[in-house]
Amino acid sequence: MPSLRREDVAHVAKLARLTMSESELDKFTEQLGQVLDHASDMNALDLEGVVATAHPFGLINVVREDERRPSLDHDVVIAMAPDAEDGRFAVPRILGEAP
Repeated sequence: MPSLRREDVAHVAKLARLTMSESELDKFTEQLGQVLDHASDMNALDLEGVVATAHPFGLINVVREDERRPSLDHDVVIAMAPDAEDGRFAVPRILGEAP
């Protein structure tokens, strides 16, 4: 694979409408070159017979099971609301009504 040229980075920056200083072009050319070299190294590995994975460790569900349990009493909660109507929280309309 040919090495990354500064002109390539400048061209991509122009396409992305990014303004870069000369020092930024030098810095990002080196950094992007390192990333692409690493990708090339990974591409060269013999992965025949290696099962593709999305995560290096087996994932388990760490969320507890859903189970019924006591909750807040509806009437108590509605009684604490600043404004209630017909057993529901009363809130101002989104459009056209001042609080």
